[in-house]
Amino acid sequence: MEGKIRIDLSKDEAIVLFEFLSSFSDKGTLQIVDQAEERVLWNLCCDLEKALGEPFLDTYPTVLKKSRKRVRDTE
Repeated sequence: MEGKIRIDLSKDEAIVLFEFLSSFSDKGTLQIVDQAEERVLWNLCCDLEKALGEPFLDTYPTVLKKSRKRVRDTE
């Protein structure tokens, strides 16, 4: 499970995604305020789907649980 994947974003996608995530950091809620944010999230999901095999495994719920545990803050 360890390792890295690379996902490429255009500069415009990166700016839109940055603003979306910054808004979440500031307000604590996720809210689509422009269709461009939706498009970037859809594109990101498609890229992740291409890069990952795990979501298609029968054991995916267990894989997800373990990944969440490893990523979660310890405190």
